Amino acid sequence: MSPTQPRIAVAYDRLRPEERLLFEAFGAAGVAVDRLYAPRLAFDLGAAPVRRYDVVLERCTSQARGLALARLYAAAGSVVLNRPEVIDTCGDKLATSAILAAAGVPTPRTVVAFGTEEALERCEELGYPIVLKPVVGSWGRMVSRLSDADAVAAVLEHKEVLGGPAHRVIYLQEHVEKPGRDIRAFVVGDRVVAAIYRESDHWITNTARGGVARACPVDDGLSEIALRAARAVGGGVLAVDLVESDRGLLVVEVNHTMEFRNSIDTTGVDIPGEVVQFVLGLASVARSDPADAEALGPADADAWAPWRPPASPAPAVG
Repeated sequence: MSPTQPRIAVAYDRLRPEERLLFEAFGAAGVAVDRLYAPRLAFDLGAAPVRRYDVVLERCTSQARGLALARLYAAAGSVVLNRPEVIDTCGDKLATSAILAAAGVPTPRTVVAFGTEEALERCEELGYPIVLKPVVGSWGRMVSRLSDADAVAAVLEHKEVLGGPAHRVIYLQEHVEKPGRDIRAFVVGDRVVAAIYRESDHWITNTARGGVARACPVDDGLSEIALRAARAVGGGVLAVDLVESDRGLLVVEVNHTMEFRNSIDTTGVDIPGEVVQFVLGLASVARSDPADAEALGPADADAWAPWRPPASPAPAVG
């Protein structure tokens, strides 16, 4: 890697279309990157320091691997995108919901319980059907829409007997009657660069479960709530999932390793190019003044875009 070039690495454990597109975008920008294939990495922490990069773009599908690598490279002084704290939060639905609630970001009504009896009582308050989710998981897996107390009790018994420690935490949400679609907004730093509708006849609309991507206009309302959610969890490169309801847009979750293969042609936005330009901006700050790179850590909207005009602050929540 040339000493005049930024020192950038991409950490990954599967070479998906997204990673290929990112490598192509770095190439188109004339920037060489180190490809850190996680299954081939090992670190002897007592014998040699972890290499410092200007920016490490973390793209592992395994949350455990990605979080571990983010911590290692952040400790070595690299700017990691996304930061370990963001990965830790977004990889846990309970942590995400707690932070969004504290920040006043509108979400579906969510209940966390730690025993079957209390969970059943709370389901009566939420009203059936209710949605039961694991606190850790993706692609709509192990998400259940349950229509009565018997169904809830049966699923909770299975989780208690067969599940691991995470299944001891019962995460319930109200079922929002959405119009056959949800919304995914792509946040890069202080901007919503694109958004899609994910449409499906099934109540789970993830594209991984057969949902079809359609272009969604990014208006001020969508941009404002998606940025508020992104800032609440710490900022970076994120996908914010929302549903339309009679109460307005509600944030369902925030994804820290976003997939975008179906959204480039759909929206006409060069999403990998947007990510690469953001990474290069962060690398420029890190190279010009290493002390400024430390300022990229706080969960502050402007800290993620020091090379751009400051973003407008999120409106106060009344």
